[in-house]
Amino acid sequence: MQINISPGGVPKLPVPRAALGPLGLDGDKHRDRRNHGGPTRALCLYAIEQIRALQAEGHTVVPGAIGENLTTEGIDIGALRPGDRLQIGDDILIEVTGYANPCQNIAPWFVDERIARVSVRVNPGWSRVYASVLRGGEVYTGQPIRVLAPVSVAAAGDGA
Repeated sequence: MQINISPGGVPKLPVPRAALGPLGLDGDKHRDRRNHGGPTRALCLYAIEQIRALQAEGHTVVPGAIGENLTTEGIDIGALRPGDRLQIGDDILIEVTGYANPCQNIAPWFVDERIARVSVRVNPGWSRVYASVLRGGEVYTGQPIRVLAPVSVAAAGDGA
């Protein structure tokens, strides 16, 4: 639904397209490289459906505000687990590596600065997810994303 980048910090702002490589989207930077970025946290994903639910609770979250690079639509981000793979368009392949812990930088978009609302420990299924880039390419708004079968299931089903 939306691609978001920033020169560092939040909110990340929308762009119509960006090149995606092993370290993430071109033009996207991080001020805190100890906790953000790198090959296992190249992308951060969150769903517009989750953002709308948070808005209905009174939070002022908008796409990009809490640091996600890809604001998805139609993907159950809360059901994704490390190891799950997603295909973006025909060429891009990413793998979920873990969950993004909320930090104080996103507090202004939450009622009473309750960032734990998007903590996997406090509210499982509501965290943003990190992903590594297995195969990069150009990502653009409106590109289809699909969750692939888990690797172990796919390997078992191909007769190998």
